[in-house]
Amino acid sequence: MTDMEADTATHTEAMVEEEEPLFSNLDLFLFSLIVGLVIYWFMSRKKPEPIPEFKKLDAPAPTTRETSFLEKMKKTGKNIIVFYGSQTGTGEEFANRLSKDAQRYGMKGMAADPEEYDMGELARLSEIPNSLAIFCMATYGEGDPTDNAQDFYDWLQENDDEDLSGLNFTVFALGNKTYEHYNAMGKYVDKRLEELGAKRIFDLGLGDDDGNLEEDFVSWREQFWPAVCEHFGVEALGDESSIRQYELKEHTDINMNKVYTGEIGRLKSFEVQKPPFDSKNPFLAQVTVNRKLNKAGDRHLMHLELDITGSKIRYESGDHVAVFPTNDSGLVNKLGQILGVDLDVVISLNNLDEESNKKHPFPCPTTYRTALTHYLDITHPPRTNVLYELAQYASDPKEQEMMRKMASSSPEGKALYQSWVLDSCRNILAILEDLSSLRPPIDHLCELIPRLQARYYSIASSSKVHPNSIHICAVVVEYETKTGRINKGVATNWLKNKVVTDNGHKSTVPMYIRKSQFRLPFKATNPVIMIGPGTGIAPFMGFIQERGWFKQQGKEVGETVMYFGCRYKNEDYIYQEELEEAEKEAVLTELHVAFSRDQGQKVYVQHLLKKNKENIWKLVHTENAHIYVCGDARNMAKDVQTAFYEIAEELGGMTRTQATDYIKKLMTKGRYSQDVWS
Repeated sequence: MTDMEADTATHTEAMVEEEEPLFSNLDLFLFSLIVGLVIYWFMSRKKPEPIPEFKKLDAPAPTTRETSFLEKMKKTGKNIIVFYGSQTGTGEEFANRLSKDAQRYGMKGMAADPEEYDMGELARLSEIPNSLAIFCMATYGEGDPTDNAQDFYDWLQENDDEDLSGLNFTVFALGNKTYEHYNAMGKYVDKRLEELGAKRIFDLGLGDDDGNLEEDFVSWREQFWPAVCEHFGVEALGDESSIRQYELKEHTDINMNKVYTGEIGRLKSFEVQKPPFDSKNPFLAQVTVNRKLNKAGDRHLMHLELDITGSKIRYESGDHVAVFPTNDSGLVNKLGQILGVDLDVVISLNNLDEESNKKHPFPCPTTYRTALTHYLDITHPPRTNVLYELAQYASDPKEQEMMRKMASSSPEGKALYQSWVLDSCRNILAILEDLSSLRPPIDHLCELIPRLQARYYSIASSSKVHPNSIHICAVVVEYETKTGRINKGVATNWLKNKVVTDNGHKSTVPMYIRKSQFRLPFKATNPVIMIGPGTGIAPFMGFIQERGWFKQQGKEVGETVMYFGCRYKNEDYIYQEELEEAEKEAVLTELHVAFSRDQGQKVYVQHLLKKNKENIWKLVHTENAHIYVCGDARNMAKDVQTAFYEIAEELGGMTRTQATDYIKKLMTKGRYSQDVWS
């Protein structure tokens, strides 16, 4: 028996021997008290009160977007739907123009974002008599769909059993001939819809932004509508009058807390920031560094660093940072003066089509000043439809005739628009200054001017080294036009003026990340060949930082070869110290720099590639190297590609056709990547 058991037994025996009463007086008192309290609680307890029903407030219910475009079309009597895949707003703009055109032919159209609707309903569009689906599809990057058309693209790829035999369609594609995959998305949609049984009622239109995209669209549109009329047996109404899409409401007595001041999506989103951050909810990043990169010369190349601490934003080397710039206040003020309006009036432009998902052309209510500063693209030369709509407000018949002529599809009109508007780089302010009788109502002007879009920059840092900072490398755009005016790039001049502290306030930049396919090889041991003259070096600064980080971690890193180019060594050799340090630390195994104007004969990166052809061929053909090209698409990227063709011909014993196929296969395998712009 254990000690504890012995103690317990002894204690029990003692209790039995003493024969004490079962309950003491204290026990009885406590027991009586508890029973009394319980009885009191039961007697005094109220019946459970019914929970009062609170009257629901008249606050709007959570908006559930209508995902059925078919039901919306039936409800509103529409028979034409124009879907757009748009990254910079042009595709959406063309879609809106086509949907408005429908009214002139006794039909009703609506523009639609494929991201917002169930595209499976295309198979049922034939339920609406004389129905037609138009697709304005832009191509982004290396033959990719735009962000808002990605789901539609996936749907087209995955649904082989879809029967679209009742669907009438046509496609207008927006692209740029300087890119490898010219109009790939538009061509794919056109081909795929036909494969699924849909009926093409007019030929695919191809718009080339390297030439004259507006002219391409107008020419296609002029032939398209007669073909539609013939197909459906309808005639044009002959009504060429202006058709307003929005109506103006001025707010004379409004709580200013309900007025947009530049936010992209949610009201007050810049005051109370909530992740996740994206194109509709950008993060306000503080500018921590803004320095000039070039030592001399009349250009301004700059390096900025944006602080993303606490934002939960993640990025990888090769991604793009999108920033939302604002227009120059001087331009905005001049527009207000020339139109004789108070820019600080609070207004809303409300869609006349109450069923439309797009209630306003930009966030409303807001002021004209905010709209012209944050939301509208006032620096881009206006398209012909804007001139056509505004012509009615020119009191001088000659000026009105000139505007209508430029908006027409006649050869003389197209030539005049090309020379007077495009070649002369006239924005809306310049047009108002040069046509003194043209004084449109500012609300109609705001309805017609396209939205100011985000600008994309290749990120010049690695998140392995700078997890809380995003670096931008850019050159400030500024030039004199044929009319003697100085035009300034919206975003680069805005960024240039983002000094770290401005009158005690920290400068901020609304931004978000756009993922890219421009990626370092999965295996760090793969060699990389980077070709990026000028600001095309941006993503490679991130690549170099990342390869250096891997080396510091003790990982084996393959050869890292850099081909950079600039005008003069002592003027615009940007990131010289960083590049030379990377070479010294053996992070860069080779550094080749082409100074194009330091000698009589110009030398470019493609010349240095040819000069080092043996090593290039060994790395690519034998050692599985990945090639990366960043910068100008129009000339540099093509010349570099040609240099690789020639190296493959010379050292691989190939014909030009074989060499072209060889490089194309590298692209397909993800071993020849381009991040280019024109």
